Amino acid sequence: MQNIKKKPIGVFDSGYGGLTVLKEIVKKLPEYDFIYLGDNARAPYGTRSFETVYEYTLECVEQLFSMGCELVVLACNTASAKALRNIQQKDLPRIAPEKRVLGVIRPTAEIVGKHTKTGHVGVLGTTGTVTSNSYPIEIEKLYPALIVNQEACPMWVPLVENNEFENEGADFFIEKNINSLLSKDPLIDTIILGCTHYPLLIKKIKKHLPQNITIIAQGEIVAEGLADYLNRHPEIEQKCSKTGFVEFYTTDAAENFDKMGSLFFGKKIESKHLGL
Repeated sequence: MQNIKKKPIGVFDSGYGGLTVLKEIVKKLPEYDFIYLGDNARAPYGTRSFETVYEYTLECVEQLFSMGCELVVLACNTASAKALRNIQQKDLPRIAPEKRVLGVIRPTAEIVGKHTKTGHVGVLGTTGTVTSNSYPIEIEKLYPALIVNQEACPMWVPLVENNEFENEGADFFIEKNINSLLSKDPLIDTIILGCTHYPLLIKKIKKHLPQNITIIAQGEIVAEGLADYLNRHPEIEQKCSKTGFVEFYTTDAAENFDKMGSLFFGKKIESKHLGL
């Protein structure tokens, strides 16, 4: 049997959250090969400076390129907000002009205008994503009439990563941040979950939100966006190998990653340690 060199699609996140995106991508595109890289040793990215997030993200993107990836998805809002534009405009032309890097913010912004009826949108995200203003900037490009308000939720990721997201203590912070966002604009009828950890909090988020508010989670949107991108760019799609395998790598301890990562991915995973 002929040995075909695999060219998987790379999916990167600072830790576990991107697994909620990968889960939907694999569901949508099961025939493709994927490598997931979580930079858990240096997580969280949400509180780090633009320069540091850019440096770490570029290093991980280059690592995925060296593993055969022609296309990398930054399944991380902070990396998409703080590093994607620089990598696309400054680094790719220099280091890999034939390769591509995509993010999660643009496809999410593209969909929001189709959901809101009032024209008032909310964003729940990490401090880094909110401070970057990436969502208001991208939404304004596509839907200049929409009014966007944001709320930073610094406790939500620690709640998830410490496996406290189903406990009563989580309700306090979730209710507090939701009420704060809605007090800024009571006309909000659509809320973007601007962090890939937040789908694990979806039950509690729904519990504290009025029923008329639409919640936009990113997994399915990014999966649809990736499928559309591959359809529109056959020169990239034809390079991607299709044997249906998924590999997981972490920059921290593999056994810890596997235990927590299985919650995010929805089934048991086995990862390998990768030193950068």
